[in-house]
Amino acid sequence: MKIVIAAVGRLKEHHYRDAAAEYLKRLGPYASLETVEVADIDLAPGEERARRIEGESLAKALPADAYVIALDSEGLQYSSEEFSRHLAEMMHSGLSSVAFVIGGSAGLDRSVLDRAHERLSLGRMTLPHQLARVVLLEQVYRAFRIMRHEPYHR
Repeated sequence: MKIVIAAVGRLKEHHYRDAAAEYLKRLGPYASLETVEVADIDLAPGEERARRIEGESLAKALPADAYVIALDSEGLQYSSEEFSRHLAEMMHSGLSSVAFVIGGSAGLDRSVLDRAHERLSLGRMTLPHQLARVVLLEQVYRAFRIMRHEPYHR
């Protein structure tokens, strides 16, 4: 199964880039993983406009056959073990790809949320979208380690 991380904006700060790169490297033996970044839009002309334009770009970036999971504060919350089981179930169901979608500062456009098969919340606290990407990558890595009963998850 291929995993796609589709995100608004690039990782600007070196500490986010370094952390993301580390988890992408660690995930290499477990999954085919691709990161797709779309441009973040200036919020000054309006958040709705930014969400719409970013949403259009994200829609083009998503694989047509992907099972789409939108990161959303109103989404389902899983423990690490539950998330690992959920990811394993998706892998065994025959899905060819799963795409996690991370919005920008204004969040995700309604069109992206409507396209999503499910919504995932990383918790009730608000996270910067760059940090959310690192947390998501860490949890995907942790999920694979849990699936394979390998040390790390303690």
